[in-house]
Amino acid sequence: MFSGLELTLLLLGSAVLGVVAFRMMHLPPMLGYLAVGILIGPHALGLAENSKTTETLAEFGVVFLMFSIGLEFSLSQLMAMRRIVFGLGMAQVVLTIVATMLFGWLLATQLPGLKITWQAAFALGGALAMSSTAIVVKMLTERLELESGHGRKIIGILLFQDLAVVPLLILIPSLGKPPEELAETLAWAGVKAVIVLVLLLFIGQKIMRKWFTIVVKRRSQELFMLNLLLITLGAAWITEHAGLSLALGAFVAGMLISETQYKHQVEEDIKPFRDVLLGLFFITVGMLLNVGLVLENWWLVLLLLVLPVLLKFALIAVLAKMFGASDGVSMRTGLALAQAGEFGFVLLNLTSGARLIDDFIIQLVLASMVLSMLVAPFIIARSDQIVMKVASNEWMMQSLQLTQIASRTMSTQKHVIIAGFGRSGQTLATLLTEEKVAYQALDLDPERVQEAQAAGAHVSYGDAARRESLVAAGIYRASALVITYASTPSAIKVLHLVHELAPALPVIVRSYDDTDLDVLKKAGAAEVVPEALEGSLMLASHALVMMGVPLRRVVHRVQSARDERYASLRGYFHGSGDVSDDPEHLFVRLHSVTLREDAASVGKRIDQLDLGQLGADVTTVRRGKERLDVTPLTQLEVGDVVVLRGSADAVNRAEERLLH
Repeated sequence: MFSGLELTLLLLGSAVLGVVAFRMMHLPPMLGYLAVGILIGPHALGLAENSKTTETLAEFGVVFLMFSIGLEFSLSQLMAMRRIVFGLGMAQVVLTIVATMLFGWLLATQLPGLKITWQAAFALGGALAMSSTAIVVKMLTERLELESGHGRKIIGILLFQDLAVVPLLILIPSLGKPPEELAETLAWAGVKAVIVLVLLLFIGQKIMRKWFTIVVKRRSQELFMLNLLLITLGAAWITEHAGLSLALGAFVAGMLISETQYKHQVEEDIKPFRDVLLGLFFITVGMLLNVGLVLENWWLVLLLLVLPVLLKFALIAVLAKMFGASDGVSMRTGLALAQAGEFGFVLLNLTSGARLIDDFIIQLVLASMVLSMLVAPFIIARSDQIVMKVASNEWMMQSLQLTQIASRTMSTQKHVIIAGFGRSGQTLATLLTEEKVAYQALDLDPERVQEAQAAGAHVSYGDAARRESLVAAGIYRASALVITYASTPSAIKVLHLVHELAPALPVIVRSYDDTDLDVLKKAGAAEVVPEALEGSLMLASHALVMMGVPLRRVVHRVQSARDERYASLRGYFHGSGDVSDDPEHLFVRLHSVTLREDAASVGKRIDQLDLGQLGADVTTVRRGKERLDVTPLTQLEVGDVVVLRGSADAVNRAEERLLH
């Protein structure tokens, strides 16, 4: 038997190993926690048992999870998405519970020996109605689909699921009471919930603002953190002693703080506690699973895996279609939300604690929920292929979308393709318009595209990370491509497509900082513009001016820093229309030269070519999908794309030396 410290160390050590393993497989850490719990639990290796210590850790995990949900609660966001949240989301949760209760009733009539009460079916329906916010949001973020048509519907449904947990936390424990006491128990629980919520929300809100102001004025990070833990656990203690759940109090505490100006600071401070304790909660959930029992009844587990997943998929897809979505959007929404979720485990634990269902059924349902979450990332990753095969009009819809993009760019030459039409993309578009430079933007937010098109902007709904969208946007005729959103995975995908379609096309990428600079450069970015650097330069320039440094010297300093960082911007790719601007061919420009088999420079080092004597230098060498770090010792090979910089005459002489 382990002591409390030894058990905690075992859980933490196992969690680290599990998360590392699942991260290496590019799977969510939550699945690693569940797998570790199953492995070290009493039904597998038997290294750890469900004890008071593990139960306490699990409770704290749920408390901080609900606190985070309350902290993210936004009345304005709910109102903006009210049709999806309270229409589509409510219908999904309610109908899932109703369908589960009908299925339970059907089983009870056909199999009298199987005792499934309506209370048990209701509790199971509540657990099965939940989907995994952690898995779905992570996958949507990586696929840049949060602002897509199905992404907005998915987020709306997940929001209502989070809200639905609050009344279910009150209802499910009450369902375990004797039938004759049930009505009285539910009524009393409702009264207590109303009283506690009124006290916390109305009186607590006034106290909260004043108290936080007092704490913040002390200017102590330690005090701020202690105060945050006190409020979270204190609210949980109040609701528990009122006969409700710990999680409800934590949710209310999060809601109260979300209305203050300290919300974002609290989010950052609470995140380490939440993630660690939530991970330990999922380990304790995995420890509940009886692997031997599951293997003996594998066909029942498989049945309980397939039936709920198919039911939720069909139900959500049909509901989304009824709410005006296309076949493709409806199916993608259903596929993303068909799996079980984190709160499903919380509600299943409550169901088990209320003795509503036999342990045998709990084990089977728990196993099926874990398996559904394990397969969820693979289903979401292949949702496009599934939809294309099943939805007959999806190809037509996407072809129409690409045709619309192509029709807008068909007559455009030497334009700029803007990937992403947010604030940065729109600012760039405005500057290009003022300089009479054509552009075509691609964005995945349908509302933004519709509004921008109505205002006359050249933007189309399309994903720049898709080959077909780039071709339709006229990549073969474009003069540059700018990725205006800061997402390295998506930018690398776009860069690889550009290399295949138009390897000489310069691509400028926006990033948060220089962390992924080398990765983006090797993928083929002509330049990476980090927000952090630009922000620091502006901050430094304002600070120097305020300190009395002459403005001319400040401008010179900032320009020198930019010249050093953005060396490749000293020059640009010229076209035939640029000759009039540079009649003497003296301006610095960039020029791409592809080395074929008969090129004289193949097999030679850059320093052997003496291009500097001609007034030109090599800024970039593209080899396949890689952008090489150019040094004097870089040896050129067949197929290399060499980017030269210099005046027109110097570049022409350098090209002659490279080729002949």
